[in-house]
Amino acid sequence: MKIFAISDLHLPGSLDKTMDMFGLRWQGHWDKIKQDWLAKVSDEDVVLIAGDISWAMHLKDAVPDLLDISALPGKKILIRGNHDFWWSGPTKVRSVLPENMFILQNDAIKIGSCVFAGTRGWMDTNTPEDKKIFARETIRLDLTLSAAQKLMDEDSTLYMMLHYPPVLSHTRFNEFCPVMEKFGVKYCIFGHLHGVSPQEAEITENNGITYVLTSCDMIGFALKQIGEENG
Repeated sequence: MKIFAISDLHLPGSLDKTMDMFGLRWQGHWDKIKQDWLAKVSDEDVVLIAGDISWAMHLKDAVPDLLDISALPGKKILIRGNHDFWWSGPTKVRSVLPENMFILQNDAIKIGSCVFAGTRGWMDTNTPEDKKIFARETIRLDLTLSAAQKLMDEDSTLYMMLHYPPVLSHTRFNEFCPVMEKFGVKYCIFGHLHGVSPQEAEITENNGITYVLTSCDMIGFALKQIGEENG
């Protein structure tokens, strides 16, 4: 079972909103991703999608995008990004998902020997409002990983999915990182960042955790293989 990841797909929903405004490289970006996906992924594999999935404003308008993703091979695990306004709560979203697609919202799931945990996270800034939200999201991260810990056994690998980056410029590790270290996270997958330097998009390792930025434009509109585990 191979583990792949990608994020920030920004599919059009019912808005017919393309990403072409962000440059030529975005033209037909979903077709590029699908072509790569079909070449790499089998039905036994897992694809992690770390938020910003659809421009849709309402769940019913995001369903075509979700079904398009679902039609591709593999099991898909999704978390919410800051632009996923259609995400109306886990119960409602899960009610429209096909069998091979799962969402995480402050919780975890086990597939084979892997445990996948997911929460949104937040940017670490100095404004009072952001500090308040960041503190709340740190608590949610702890609760999320506590749920994941209950699914773990001695052979499990723990993957953490965030939308917001816990590390910037390979040197600024925020307060989410010690929490993840405490619970034994092996891989942290995140998105949100666009247009950063190629160096920023490189994999970072720190205190036992491998951090992987998966914004689709930063990884060449191709799935990034994170690991390979026992099914």
